[in-house]
Amino acid sequence: MDDMYANVENDKSVDPRPSTNQTGPRSSERRFHGAVVLCLGLLSVFLLAGLIGLGVHCPRSSERRFHGAVVLCLGLLSVFLLAGLIGLGFHYYDTVQRLQASDYKLSSLTEERDWLNANLTAMTKELNRKKTCPAGWRKFSCACYLLSAENGSWEKGRDDCRQRGADLVAIESFGEQKFLSNFTKKETHAWIGLTDEAEEGTWKWINEAPLSLQYWRETQPDNGGGHSHLGKENCAHIIITGGTNYQNWNDLLCSTGLRWICEKHHQ
Repeated sequence: MDDMYANVENDKSVDPRPSTNQTGPRSSERRFHGAVVLCLGLLSVFLLAGLIGLGVHCPRSSERRFHGAVVLCLGLLSVFLLAGLIGLGFHYYDTVQRLQASDYKLSSLTEERDWLNANLTAMTKELNRKKTCPAGWRKFSCACYLLSAENGSWEKGRDDCRQRGADLVAIESFGEQKFLSNFTKKETHAWIGLTDEAEEGTWKWINEAPLSLQYWRETQPDNGGGHSHLGKENCAHIIITGGTNYQNWNDLLCSTGLRWICEKHHQ
């Protein structure tokens, strides 16, 4: 029995993921925090310089109380500014650390995504390369087709297809009908997987697919045209001509000796 396609080889080794440099914190936030810290630092320096200048100045006794109050206020303001500067410094350091961790995580996720995409593309190409049809079979869309070399009944054709891991073809699209109608240039009659054996006049595909498209020849199916000596024509076949006439199905006595078309799908 023909194999549908070759077994997939062991997965190929994949190149290690490329390493990338870690990115620092986002530049806009770094500049903002740096500017705030610098401004507060300069303001603290100026206040301390003014405080020192006032401290060394010796005002007259009438001005001492006023200068004392100013020095006290400036001193307290300098202390508060220094405390805020220290707090901002710690906050800036913590922000930088969190941004660095966030950027590193984002970089790692981006690297992981690129690695997975590259491997998915490689695996898809490999699977598509493996999905080829066995010798003697022809590929259309996601299936392989075989036109038998011998003649036989509809049942014999189906048994042969099953032994090959396939079944008689079920035509489910116009593209598939067009492909099969040009399977060979020489006029050929071949069984397809369509029958009304279970219920006269109710044609069904053997794979239970709905009979949504029909390409019967004019006046067909006719169940022998009322000629009782022909018996019941419960099996359908396609008349391949290699042309553009796609209305080419006919019903026939299932014991008639015809070729047949097998179909199997990629798995």
